[in-house]
Amino acid sequence: MTMRTARVPTPLQQLLRACRNAFKGPGTVPSPRHVQKLRRILDNMRPEDFGLSGDLRFPTPRVRYTTIYECNKFSLCCFFIPANGVIPLHNHPDMTVFSKLLLGKMHIKSYDWVDPVNSDGSTPAPQLRLAELKADNVFTASCNASVLYPTKGGNIHAFTAITPCAVLDVMGPPYSIEDGRDCTYYKDHPYAAYSNGGAAVTEEKHDSYGWLEEIEMPEYAEMDRIEYLGPRVTERSS
Repeated sequence: MTMRTARVPTPLQQLLRACRNAFKGPGTVPSPRHVQKLRRILDNMRPEDFGLSGDLRFPTPRVRYTTIYECNKFSLCCFFIPANGVIPLHNHPDMTVFSKLLLGKMHIKSYDWVDPVNSDGSTPAPQLRLAELKADNVFTASCNASVLYPTKGGNIHAFTAITPCAVLDVMGPPYSIEDGRDCTYYKDHPYAAYSNGGAAVTEEKHDSYGWLEEIEMPEYAEMDRIEYLGPRVTERSS
C-alpha cells in the first residue's frame, strides 16, 4: 500500500489563504487574530518566495511594480524602487495595508490625520490639514512587516530607497477609482511653519506633527508595470 504525502503549501500559498480569510471586502478591517496571522506569515517571507534574488537591476530610474494577485477584496503587489528612487507621500483610503521590505534599505515616513485642528475647526490655510508623524525611520530587509489601518498606523506614507529595494504590499481592499478609493498625493510642511494657526500642539511636540497639502500626482510618481514572473498562485492552490 502506497502512502500519499500531503503537499506543504508554499509561503505564497499560505499568504493567499490567510488574505482570503482576513479581508472581507470594502468597509471592513481584518480582525486582530487575522492581522497577527498575516504579520507572522509576512515576517517569515523571503525574496526567493517571489522568485527574486539580491541583484535588482533597473533599466530606467523609474519605479516598477508587478501585481502578483488581485481580486475585489485584496491585492498582492511588489514594488521595485531604484537607489534614491521615491514613492511620494500618498494615502490608502479605507484600506488596510501590510508592507514587507523584501530587499534593500529604505526610509519610510508616515502620517495619520489629526482632527479637529482648532477649537473652531479652522486651519492656518484652507489647503492644509494637520497630521501626526507616525514613522520617520530607516528600515533594512528583512525587517518585520508593518501594518497601517484606514485611520491609524501611518495611512499616509512615503518610501525613499537608500539602496535598490523590493517591497511587498498586501492591500485590502485594493485601490478602485470607481469605488472611491483613488490614490491622493501630498506635500508635507513643518508644523512650525504655520504654528501661528492656533492649533493646540505644545512646542516640544512640534516635530511630531506636520501640515499636509494635497497635490497633483508628481511626474516622478509614475511607475512602469512589469509582468510577474515568480511562483504562481491559483484559486485551487489556496
